[in-house]
Amino acid sequence: MATPVPHEGPPRPYHVSIVLPCFNEEEVLERTHRRLTRAVRDLPHEIIYVDDGSTDQTWPLIEKLTGETPTARAVRFSRNFGHQAACLAGLHEADGDAVVVIDADLQDPPELIPRMVEQWLKGWSVVSAQRNHRQGETVFKKATAYAYYRLLASLTHQPVALDTGDFRLLDRKVVDFVANLGESELFLRGAISWTGFPETSIGYERDARGGGETKYTLRKMLALSRSGLLAGGAALPVRLPSYIGAASLAAAVGVGVAGRSLRRATPLGAFGIQSLACGVLGEYLHGVFRQVQGRPPYLVLERVRSTARPTDATPELVEEYA
Repeated sequence: MATPVPHEGPPRPYHVSIVLPCFNEEEVLERTHRRLTRAVRDLPHEIIYVDDGSTDQTWPLIEKLTGETPTARAVRFSRNFGHQAACLAGLHEADGDAVVVIDADLQDPPELIPRMVEQWLKGWSVVSAQRNHRQGETVFKKATAYAYYRLLASLTHQPVALDTGDFRLLDRKVVDFVANLGESELFLRGAISWTGFPETSIGYERDARGGGETKYTLRKMLALSRSGLLAGGAALPVRLPSYIGAASLAAAVGVGVAGRSLRRATPLGAFGIQSLACGVLGEYLHGVFRQVQGRPPYLVLERVRSTARPTDATPELVEEYA
């Protein structure tokens, strides 16, 4: 493991923000809240729930939990803008000297947060939670995730943390850079790697969902994968039509020299190549169009803050740190 490049260090006292993107998590949210508050009770913290346009009872539950918890507050989107937008909103809302992003479905254990803070205090600007094992997921999901992370790492211009999602701790400097990039479709993992700040990881066993069903359908996973490849600045996809065109031309010359006839196969093959080329270029053009539109990545409908008063059980800000 590389030696961390120390940042200026957290101020005294320091404060940690914990961001939880939520979308239709009514079945698990109360358990998540209990485990989270218990796990971070000894840390100076705030909890920020981001409701990504839930259509069940998630928002009423968030209002209830926020009202009962002095360290909690919440924002609600006007509609569903997606997980990455919810993460970005949490970064914008967070006031902490370090920010932890964690999903609300209990697949990522909140008990890992104190260990992440320990690594941050040692000088690491980014502390990622790396999945050693993924319970409750299909073989297809595990295989495609494994292949995607390695494909992304091979195509992008900056290092990519393998087998790592959005469960991370970010130093305030990293948060400020990432939150102000101005990208209409932020790919958080790629943006964090792009900053180049010192990063370490903590291995863990990823649990099955605590309740409900996954919100990442195949369509959403494909959309996230596309965003990662486009946002990473990979040149190969946009050059792929040129490579295919050159290969097709070489094949045509070979067929001509051999004197063979492929009258039936040639039109179909040419159509497929043209469609693929147009599709790749279209993805890039669509990304440019979304960016120049200048629309915000999300809209906040309302914000709520806790009305509860701190009790003796509420951790005070820590004056000294290791």
